[in-house]
Amino acid sequence: MMKINLTTVDLPTIHRNPESVVLTDETMAARKERFLEQLQIHSIDTAIIYADREHGANFEYFTGFIPRFEEACLVIHATGESHLLLGNENVKMAVHSRIKANPVHVPFFSLPNQPMTGEKTLDHYFKESNISPDAKIGVIGWKLFTSSQYNNRDLFDLPFYVIDSLLNYVSNRDQLQNFTFSLISPKVGLRTTYNANEIAHYEYGASLAGIAIFNGLQEISVGKGEKEIGALLAQDGQPNSVTTISAAGQRFTNAILYPRDKNITLKDNYSLTVGYKGGLSSRAGFVISSEDQLPENQKDYLERVGKPYFNAYSTWLETLSIGISGDEFYAKIQEAFPSEFYGWTLNPGHYTADEEWMSSPFYEGSEAVIQSGQLLQIDMIPSVPGYTGASCEEPIAIADEALRNELSQQYPEVWERIEARKNYIKEVIGIKLSNDILPLSDTVAFYTPFFLNKTLAYTKEG
Repeated sequence: MMKINLTTVDLPTIHRNPESVVLTDETMAARKERFLEQLQIHSIDTAIIYADREHGANFEYFTGFIPRFEEACLVIHATGESHLLLGNENVKMAVHSRIKANPVHVPFFSLPNQPMTGEKTLDHYFKESNISPDAKIGVIGWKLFTSSQYNNRDLFDLPFYVIDSLLNYVSNRDQLQNFTFSLISPKVGLRTTYNANEIAHYEYGASLAGIAIFNGLQEISVGKGEKEIGALLAQDGQPNSVTTISAAGQRFTNAILYPRDKNITLKDNYSLTVGYKGGLSSRAGFVISSEDQLPENQKDYLERVGKPYFNAYSTWLETLSIGISGDEFYAKIQEAFPSEFYGWTLNPGHYTADEEWMSSPFYEGSEAVIQSGQLLQIDMIPSVPGYTGASCEEPIAIADEALRNELSQQYPEVWERIEARKNYIKEVIGIKLSNDILPLSDTVAFYTPFFLNKTLAYTKEG
């Protein structure tokens, strides 16, 4: 095991007020072209991509928007012809869509008790969208099913009334198949790799998460409230990709998920999490300033949980490389941070983008291979009975020399932030980052487990 210390360090540079990077027309056109190639490869005549507020990323990948409080479907034919099935309050969005598509008004997708003007049965809307009853249809919801008990091809996560209508519409049930893998599969998913424009686009949200977590950490003090700290996690009016956490002591009292009217007390354990499109930042630690203030039953916390966690964190960053398989990477983390001893049960990291967790290449037996242009979350969640957890979850990108050159030339301000982060991680924290690893947040690897000591951070020696 590498040596992990707690060291007084300089604070990382926080790059405030980053500007959004808009996805270009060229990027959006390339997304559709790549998808049409997938339709051809898999002999799919028509794809139907579902969306609602919580499950809109696959739809947004092509359209540039989600249907907010309504439901929607994007129909893409193998010919390139496209249709948008939209509710009352989203029909107007069709003209703004980044993919050229004919609007089809579907009142069923609207809010309860709104007018059902022009109502027809769903099969009429399918016909209006030029879906043939004899077509081979790829259905895309949001979830990549990986069951060993069912045929994943036959599992659908769209609302029943939509799937039921489709099953009654087509000539044979076998014409429908789950096609979500084409977008988010760790092996072949189109949405698992990005160009320079897309990385710069997502770096904005990842930057916001880092700024927010830093703001919250700097203001944690005894007597302040969860809501006061939680309010600091809001950034630029942008939507969150996960439920924001600002929690002192025991969580989930009265089943409450959100910041409460609860003040921080000395020796509380504390959790902070915030995510935006492009990445999430999270911390777990204690409201204390030094090791001797650790709770009596956790005096060995640093040796039992904290330092082993950061050892695994450093291993994560130093091991990830283009070409490594998900299985090999998983084995390296398992070796550094054995799950049977540290209690983690989920994947040690995953893809991220518009949604916080898209899918993961990191699991035992994974044949997925890490590629240039991928966005990943460092995400390991130890659970050791009797001990507070540890978390320094953060987003990174991985890019080969050609992609790095494109990013630096096309988006110099983004690149300047990335370079500053890399230098901090290498020179201050001591983690040996390869050239391929691009930190997307200012707080990657900056972990101060004692929240009253703002500069006492884990560092790696050797």
